[in-house]
Amino acid sequence: MNKQFLLDIIKKGESEVVEFKTAFDQATIETLAAFANTKGGTVVVGVTNAGKIHGIQIGKETVQQWLNQIKANTFPLLMPDAATITIDRKTIVILSIDEFPVKPVSCRGKYLKRIQNANHQLSIHEISDFHLRSYQTSWDFYTDQQHGLEDISLEKVNQFIALSNRVRPYPIQDDPLAVLKKYELTKGGAITNGCYLLFASGDVLLSTIEAGRFSQDTIVQDSTTIRSDLFAEVDAALAFIRKHLNRSYIITGDKQRTERWDYPLEALREIVVNMIVHRDYMDASDSLIKVFNDRIEFFNPGRLLEGLSIEQLVSGNYISAIRNKQIATVFKEAGIIEKYGSGIKRILEAMRAYGSPDPLFEEIQNGFRVTVFKTTQKTTQNGSEKSSEKNSEKSSEKVLALINKNRLISAAEIAVKIGLTSRAVEKILAKLKANGKIKRIGPDKGGYWVRLEAASGKRVKG
Repeated sequence: MNKQFLLDIIKKGESEVVEFKTAFDQATIETLAAFANTKGGTVVVGVTNAGKIHGIQIGKETVQQWLNQIKANTFPLLMPDAATITIDRKTIVILSIDEFPVKPVSCRGKYLKRIQNANHQLSIHEISDFHLRSYQTSWDFYTDQQHGLEDISLEKVNQFIALSNRVRPYPIQDDPLAVLKKYELTKGGAITNGCYLLFASGDVLLSTIEAGRFSQDTIVQDSTTIRSDLFAEVDAALAFIRKHLNRSYIITGDKQRTERWDYPLEALREIVVNMIVHRDYMDASDSLIKVFNDRIEFFNPGRLLEGLSIEQLVSGNYISAIRNKQIATVFKEAGIIEKYGSGIKRILEAMRAYGSPDPLFEEIQNGFRVTVFKTTQKTTQNGSEKSSEKNSEKSSEKVLALINKNRLISAAEIAVKIGLTSRAVEKILAKLKANGKIKRIGPDKGGYWVRLEAASGKRVKG
C-alpha cells in the first residue's frame, strides 16, 4: 500500500471494509474479527473517525506486539498484514485482513460481523449458519495468504510421489507441479495451507511440536522443538521418543533374537500420525509430547469434532470426520495412513496385543490428549528367567516405605511424592493388596493402611 492509495482510502471515509482508529485497542481486534467474518477489510490506526490524520507513536517491536495480541485474542487465530506509512511526519499503521475461510472468527468469545461502517454481534442462528457453510470443506484446502511456491520444496513433492508409487497399482508419472495441481494443492498459481504444511522448504512455526523427556512432572532431562514439513515431523517425533525408551531382547532359541520396547512402536507411530493429521492448525497452541518414566502423553490442539464423543471413539461406533481433508488425503496416498477413521482401533489393538493397558483419551482445554502407559513383561534368556519389572518393583518399595512412615497417607499424596500418576499408584496399591503385603482399614477418606508380612501373615510394626 502506497501513500496515495492510503490517502484515497482516508478520503472515502469509513465503510463496510474500512475503519479508522486513533490508537490500537481491543476494539481494533474486534473490528478485524468482524471484517474476517464478512468481506475482509482494513483498520487504519492513527486516523480519527472524521478522517483526520492524527498519527501514532510506535517503537521497533510495537507492531509485532499488536500482531501477537491479535493472535492471542482471536479464534481461529487471525494473522493480518501490517504496513507502516508516514504522511507529513506522522506515522500510520495499516492492518488488513481477508475474509477468513473458516467462520465465524471470535474475539474473546464474541462473534461479530461488519454492516456498513459498524460492527454487529452475530445471532446464534448466524453462528450456526457460518459453521455449516464453512465446513463444507476444510481449512487446509484454502489458499495460503502468507506463502507461495517459492516457500515449498519440489524435491519433497518428488519424495511424496515416490512414496505414493510404492502403494499405487499405477504409478504417478506427472511432474511435481502437475501433481500439486491434481491434488488441489495449488490454485491459480497459489499454494494451499495444506500444501505449505506438507512440503515447506524451511521451518514451519504453525506445525510446532514440543517434545520433552521428564524424570518428574516438572523436571525436564531432554527436549527438542520440531518445526518442519508434516512428513518429516512424523519421523522426528518418533526418533525423539525411541531415544528415551528402554529396549530389551528375548532369546527364544531361534537364530534371531526378538526385540521388545517399553511400548509397541506401531501404536506410538499411529498416535503421532493421528496428531499431525487431525491437529487444529488454526489454534496458536503447540502439540506436545511428554515422555515420563511410566507413561507418554501426547497433546494436540483441537478437541473432537462436533457430535463425536470419546466413548464413540474408543468403541469404534462412529462415522469418520476429518478436520484436515487435504492433509489426510495426501498421507493416505503416501501409504502413511491406511484408511480414514481406523487409527484409534489400530492403536487399541496394538496396545492390547502387547499386553499394555488401554490408552487414556481425554479432552482438556481446547485440545485432545492421549496417554499410553508402560507395561512390564518377563523375558527368558539362556533358559533363566530375567524380569524387566525392576522399575515396578522399585516403585512398590517406595510405596511401602511411605506407608511405613505414614499409615494415613492417601494415594494422591503417594503419587506426588514418588512422581507417578494417580492411576499408576492405584495399580501398585492393588497389586500390593492382592499379594498380601498391605491392607486397607476403613474408607478411602478417614481410613488407614496396615502393612502385612506376605510370607508369614504377620503384621509389620511401623
